[in-house]
Amino acid sequence: MLYSSIIGLDTKEVGAVDNNTSNFIRNIVIDDLKTGKRDHVITRFPPEPNGYLHIGHAKSIVLNFDLADEFNGKTNLRFDDTNPVKEDIEFVNAIKEDVKWLGYDWDGLFFASDYFDVMYDRAVLLIKKGLAYVDDLSPDEIREYRGTLTQPGKDSPYRTRTIEENLELFENMRDGKYGNGEKVLRAKIDMASPNINLRDPVIYRISHATHHNTGDKWCIYPMYAFAHPLEDAIEGVTHSICTIEFEDQRPFYNWVVENCEMESTPQQIEFGRINLTNTVMSKRKLKQLVEEGYVDGWDDPRMPTISGLRRKGYTPEAIRTFCRELGVAKNNGTVDTQMLEHFVREDLKLKAPRTMGVINPLKVVITNYPEDQVEMLDAEINPENPEMGIRQIPFSREIYIEQDDFMEDPPKKYFRLFPGNEVRLKHAYFIKCEDVIKDDNGNVVELHCTYDPETKSGTGFTGRKVKGTIHWVDAKNAIPAEFRLYEPLILDEEIEEEEGKTFLDHVNPNSLEIVKGFVEPNMKDVKPHDKFQFFRHGYFNVDPKHTSEGNIVFNRIVSLKSSFKL
Repeated sequence: MLYSSIIGLDTKEVGAVDNNTSNFIRNIVIDDLKTGKRDHVITRFPPEPNGYLHIGHAKSIVLNFDLADEFNGKTNLRFDDTNPVKEDIEFVNAIKEDVKWLGYDWDGLFFASDYFDVMYDRAVLLIKKGLAYVDDLSPDEIREYRGTLTQPGKDSPYRTRTIEENLELFENMRDGKYGNGEKVLRAKIDMASPNINLRDPVIYRISHATHHNTGDKWCIYPMYAFAHPLEDAIEGVTHSICTIEFEDQRPFYNWVVENCEMESTPQQIEFGRINLTNTVMSKRKLKQLVEEGYVDGWDDPRMPTISGLRRKGYTPEAIRTFCRELGVAKNNGTVDTQMLEHFVREDLKLKAPRTMGVINPLKVVITNYPEDQVEMLDAEINPENPEMGIRQIPFSREIYIEQDDFMEDPPKKYFRLFPGNEVRLKHAYFIKCEDVIKDDNGNVVELHCTYDPETKSGTGFTGRKVKGTIHWVDAKNAIPAEFRLYEPLILDEEIEEEEGKTFLDHVNPNSLEIVKGFVEPNMKDVKPHDKFQFFRHGYFNVDPKHTSEGNIVFNRIVSLKSSFKL
């Protein structure tokens, strides 16, 4: 489903949650509290620390924290760190930073590894109850024995091992007596179940790898599907909200909680994931883009990661509002990226100071302006928010304008600068193009213009009108700057993999353009993450990674307008 039109959106940032906006998960919680099934609410956000969070995770963060906040409950941040081969403390720290930046604070900070001893004991309990066994089949053999959606599986030849034998083998697994993949512990459920997830799923595997949290204490690790329900139960989670791909695993989730004899019984509820057009949301694919150098790290502004959106200049308020306004669906959906861009425009339009920047400079000499004079002109900081006040900008004989704002031989209805034409300089005067200076190759390198001192902005001049207004910066005082202009990372809105091709074949080779230009002199003291609206160019953010003393780098967040309609 493509969310191409949503009617009646209120784009204002709300507090914890808009109580007038309902969804099926919220209705379940309300009913649970009303009927007495629950007397409190505890949710959790449980990322695996094997990559950076993306906008899809933001949807889950907002949903879980808002839900608990509305009902005076609690939300835990818990790291499902059950696979040390793919996990790293870098990802743990990045996830914490992202959740905090989005505006949320967790009630409890936990790791799956905090419960490894409990999980081991529960696995032993399953063995003693005859509900788990050690299997020697290889991973390929396990897949073969599992069967298909239309054919039942068949029992492993090791399924009939005695309880005593299984206890000894499992203890040997823990003591490191076997190599990786040599043995696994499987739940004993039903190899003929129509739900493949109940066909004796693996619950422990051997991995001789150092864990970021437990070091070398363990060489066996629980599988995610076994660990997750135990974690929820241990923490007393009431509503375990996850994405729709876990729906088929819910029977196993409930089986684990029941047969491991957990005191608390959490309820798993699934909702549809969101995907964005012109990007990829798979953590594996995002990692591939990083490792193969297609982007400048996990925080590249072209990435849909929260850190990438932050570096590009998105605000937490815009992301929260976007996630809330999407609502909660039961099925997966694809969202037009322009919808996300809409919310950042709405958030920034009253916050971002207005200024002028020239990204492809063309020098203009105003021949009748006094050579040594510098005039200070008044300009609104944000005309949509008058309380932000007035800034002053210098004006002198030489200025820079955009190359695109001049044409020597323009088409009809071109209202910017051309020989003999007059335009208004934003916040300044009317100027008229009198002469065009070219280099030896015939390229325009300079314009000579005259100005009319009677046409100063703000003086109420009504003598004549011009159809074009262009922006500029004073050449004598302007600050050099770098501008990074971004286009979609993926060319196709919804990738359909063709035979012999991968998503990398859809990567846009022109997703980043770097240009050099100038900004107003009052920008010399900008700091990383300062945000501005450059006249006609869009909203920009001071890049925190590449900006340094004497080198200001601006990332374009979004252009000023979009064809997308809400």
